[in-house]
Amino acid sequence: MWSDGENGAPFGAPPPDRRGMEATVRDAVAQGHVSLAFQPVVQALRPDRVAFHAGLIRVLDPQGRPLPEAEVAAAVEATATGRELDRLALRLGLEALAAEPGLRLSVGMSARSIGYPRWTRALREGLMRDRTVGERLILEIPERSALLLPDLVAPFIADQARQRISFALAGFGAGYTALRHLTELRFDLLKLDGGLVRGVARHPQNQVLIRALATVAATFDIFTLAPSVDRGEDADWLTGAGIDCLQGSYFAAPTMHPPWVSLGPRAQA
Repeated sequence: MWSDGENGAPFGAPPPDRRGMEATVRDAVAQGHVSLAFQPVVQALRPDRVAFHAGLIRVLDPQGRPLPEAEVAAAVEATATGRELDRLALRLGLEALAAEPGLRLSVGMSARSIGYPRWTRALREGLMRDRTVGERLILEIPERSALLLPDLVAPFIADQARQRISFALAGFGAGYTALRHLTELRFDLLKLDGGLVRGVARHPQNQVLIRALATVAATFDIFTLAPSVDRGEDADWLTGAGIDCLQGSYFAAPTMHPPWVSLGPRAQA
């Protein structure tokens, strides 16, 4: 769920009314006005092949329109509403995995939700209902969240590895990177910060940094994913730089009505 640099507000933009947004999100969650959007993540060397889908939480206004993702994340990430939103995202993701046996799906979460009983119960119950979903589930934790609570994240990853759940570290390279944590937290996938990726074919400085991050990932035998790939020239450059997977509007936009279901799932609080 949480913004990893893909959809941040423009530099210099006035801060959103976080209290008002938190109340709006809290009301939407209570009324079940939450859905998942699905976006394919493709193999860089074979972009015609989908590696998995990203399950992106969407909070809907009364007209069914998604609220701005970055503003939602900023308003509720550290609140009880944020924990409930993570729970609903997980539940919707588990339901989608159970309904579609061929689906592999990533679902975002904050590290704070690891200690939230309703979230952990949703995970446990989903795994018990369908034993196949664990190996098809990728839990995506923002870097800034994971590195704030490494003593909570490390044992959680180790414990869930028994269920064959994979883990992605999102927003990698946004400025919080502590390389020593890569040996402790055992992530399977590093998702680069969207701000580094966007327009990379025309930004030599970002190219240097992405090549360095790709080298770090390869050193630790971790797959890499570049989000926010909106141009063909960026996709070509990232593929040449050795990035494993690509995600962005160049390949497909997120949709709440994926081809394997007639209607996108809707949460009930």
